[in-house]
Amino acid sequence: MPENMNAESFSLDYTKVAAPYVRLVSETKGVNGDQVNKYDIRFKQPNQEHMDMPGLHSIEHLMAESICVHLDNVLDIGPMGCQTGFYLSVLNNDSYEEITDALEKTLQDVLTADEVPACNEEQCGWAANHSLDGAKTIAEAMLKRKDEWNQVYAP
Repeated sequence: MPENMNAESFSLDYTKVAAPYVRLVSETKGVNGDQVNKYDIRFKQPNQEHMDMPGLHSIEHLMAESICVHLDNVLDIGPMGCQTGFYLSVLNNDSYEEITDALEKTLQDVLTADEVPACNEEQCGWAANHSLDGAKTIAEAMLKRKDEWNQVYAP
């Protein structure tokens, strides 16, 4: 495997990870002392399974709206192109426990949602491609395995 790739995710051996997990990808210090922490929130086992696009799209909308209620200083949460997880970037928060606690609460919010926020042509670039039930299925599966989130590699 090539070393020193510019994207950290390309240096991870996906044949050795065991999803689901939440792992710290990087800590970047700004010139003024601020720190951005980026997390890999892996829902599905790479190269073996993936989230279907309507469910992934809907859980993206739901998490983007909800996680900010549970976690201060969220910069961004966005899906991975491989459809196996999300990246979460936060400012000045290096508490793994706070991150996973906020993620758990956010996924609980998905389970109780009655609708997908911003699921219309004015606010979404592909408004016809959503599934609230799909989002709930994804959230439920991730929550069922919460005790595994801190373990990136199989024992």
